[in-house]
Amino acid sequence: MHDLFSKDRPAPARHPVHLVGTVPLGSTDAVFDLLAQTIAPLMPRIPDGETGVRSYWVSSQARVLHESPLFEPDGHDWAPGREMPELGAPKYRLKAGVDPATVEIGSFGYGAFAQESYASFRAMKAEGRLPADARFQVGLPTPLGFYTAIVAPVSQADVAHAFEARMAQELKDVMAAVPADELAIQWDCCLEIFVWEGIRTLPVDDDRQEVIASMVRLGNLVPEPVQLGYHLCYGDFRHKHGVEPKDTANMVTIANALTQGVARAIDWIHMPVPRERNDDAYFAPLRDLALRPETGLFLGLVHYTDGEEGTRRRMATAERFVASYGIATECGLGRRDPTTIPDLLKIHACCAD
Repeated sequence: MHDLFSKDRPAPARHPVHLVGTVPLGSTDAVFDLLAQTIAPLMPRIPDGETGVRSYWVSSQARVLHESPLFEPDGHDWAPGREMPELGAPKYRLKAGVDPATVEIGSFGYGAFAQESYASFRAMKAEGRLPADARFQVGLPTPLGFYTAIVAPVSQADVAHAFEARMAQELKDVMAAVPADELAIQWDCCLEIFVWEGIRTLPVDDDRQEVIASMVRLGNLVPEPVQLGYHLCYGDFRHKHGVEPKDTANMVTIANALTQGVARAIDWIHMPVPRERNDDAYFAPLRDLALRPETGLFLGLVHYTDGEEGTRRRMATAERFVASYGIATECGLGRRDPTTIPDLLKIHACCAD
């Protein structure tokens, strides 16, 4: 598509490119093939597109609770094909008499997904089609995001610890499948943002502090040299946020708290930028961002609907408040029309320098 691309990585882009995760193509190989032809040389990390059932984030994982003898449906039951939220997200509650202390959650299969996709990633690197120094990026939902999505409110507090344990094991499974010096882990933090914005609450005295503590715990689970990133997500159901960010202030507060709390390097943090926000007020809090030198900031200011022109408007405003950043969309691409993806990637390529 773009004649600026070659098998060798070009000079580093002024604004490196980040993909949050999902890409709406039919297979992992199709995703890697498209990226190899387009923006891969601009990407420090390359995801597998989270194709198939993973396109709908955690909804399809309700099958694990459906198959568990410890849970029962609370409203919609899971069934094959019922992954789309508009069909009624399946939720489950603990059965009567189940001791929460004994609950264990079955495998969600992220290690198996990673093992299969990494084989293709490694092969395309060996062929020179993907940059030799690119990392294999794996996005994982946080325990809070997971259990609030598929567990009924009545049982959420009872299963929180079990989901933390499950996701710690999923992380270990992924790390067993991919060499540490090629792996990058991204924690996808959506419900955490909803708590900070006040549209969700947790049954604790200080739910904002609990959110930070849980995000710090997750970061500290990732050992170096595996890379670590956080996607601060405002939601993307039907291309709408769960809540509109007033500005970047809450995200800056969270990012600074993570910087102070996580005991290892944070390699990147991703923050969304709504399409209509090219005003100073949205970006001004970025002046207070206190990231370590090794942490890259990615701003989700690439939008298909207003293309390169709108993206550059948002970039021009951002540059008044932050000296260095990469570019991305606000969220994953999995719910988009697949025919729009090449043009969307072209916007990234045009705006990277």
